[in-house]
Amino acid sequence: MRQVEAASLALKHVAMMGASHRAASVEVRERLHVGPRMAREIGARLAGEDGEAVVVSTCNRTEIYFAAADFSAATTLALSELAGLTGLGEQKLRSMLAVLRDGEAAAHLFAVAGGLESLVVGETQILGQVREAHQGALEVRASGPVLDRLFRQAVQTGRRIRSETRLLDSPASIPSAATRLAESLLGSLESVTALVIGAGQMSELVLLNLVHRRCGRILIANRTLTRPRELAGRFRAEPVTLQDALPGADLVVSSTASPGIVLFAADILRAAAKRKGRPMVLMDIAVPRDLDPEIAGVPGCSLYNVDDLAGVVDASRVDRSRELERAMAIVREESGKFRDWQLSLDVVPAIAALRHSADEIRAGELNRVEGKLGRLSPRERQLVESLTAQMMNKFLHEPTMRMKRAASGPAGPAYAGAVQHLFGEAEEPT
Repeated sequence: MRQVEAASLALKHVAMMGASHRAASVEVRERLHVGPRMAREIGARLAGEDGEAVVVSTCNRTEIYFAAADFSAATTLALSELAGLTGLGEQKLRSMLAVLRDGEAAAHLFAVAGGLESLVVGETQILGQVREAHQGALEVRASGPVLDRLFRQAVQTGRRIRSETRLLDSPASIPSAATRLAESLLGSLESVTALVIGAGQMSELVLLNLVHRRCGRILIANRTLTRPRELAGRFRAEPVTLQDALPGADLVVSSTASPGIVLFAADILRAAAKRKGRPMVLMDIAVPRDLDPEIAGVPGCSLYNVDDLAGVVDASRVDRSRELERAMAIVREESGKFRDWQLSLDVVPAIAALRHSADEIRAGELNRVEGKLGRLSPRERQLVESLTAQMMNKFLHEPTMRMKRAASGPAGPAYAGAVQHLFGEAEEPT
């Protein structure tokens, strides 16, 4: 690594600023939610020429991870971006935001990737979402060496949690929580007609859970019929048009990628009039929301959104507490590794200086005896070059390892400063 690159790495702090279901309502989260394209644009804007930024936006959270030399300036820019999305103003939004730095930011992302910070702990979609957010940032060159290391390690941590704990023995997800809540409200689903709106991954999980709970009749509606027909064949569902299917639906679960409302209160009023008093349960598990909040006021209709699933989720957490602790131990271990790596960046310029100085001495000595080396064959000359390089590397190996080990403790900066001074890469101390 060239010395300039090493120095730029050493100056970067890692931080996270964002809002999640823990402090921000679904109304705020849907304002903050951005699609992949906008996430890339925001990341590129915040990264600028010498920073790094990755935006993770899901139904549970919108969080900006950044690496920058100036922590204060970076958080100011991130706050401005988030406030611009909500239109709430920076002061009002600030109370809903979490701001974490370095080791805490890393631990948080690792917990997110492992599904430990999700509304439904242990849900599996988030790992792919974290990976995709990082990939998008790489495509626009908003993620550099620091965040690349952070996000790759986050994905690795998520995989460790999946393989080394039993959190997924009973896989949890927002769709599974939604169907469990529906069963508690409607009783057995065997006589229920369920209408699933949307044909994406979340809707596929809803269909899977409805089949698992032996739902009597399953309908699926989407703006196009190609995908519903494909899913219908896999989940014994019937592709339908939305307005025609509404009056017969006892349970409606909506999860589309639409940026706006899909079903309005007026639509449900017309459907309810044909149901002759039979209750209808509607679950909106999309962010931004698909269902008009005014539907809650329609007689005979009960409306739930993702935040309403918290009670269902809490009931399952007690049984999984031991596995959660094991998962958090993995997070602590991995975040400690990242922090050690981050601190080691302080001595990277010193190591580069040490190696640069030693290589200059080696090259100078070879030049000094150039006249004698001239009598060597090309093969012999190559052996001399290789031998001197190996001697230099072996001589520097132990000091290099000691500096890296010392970097994670209070002596790290002192080691770095001393080596830089001794080898002429720093000014004389005053």
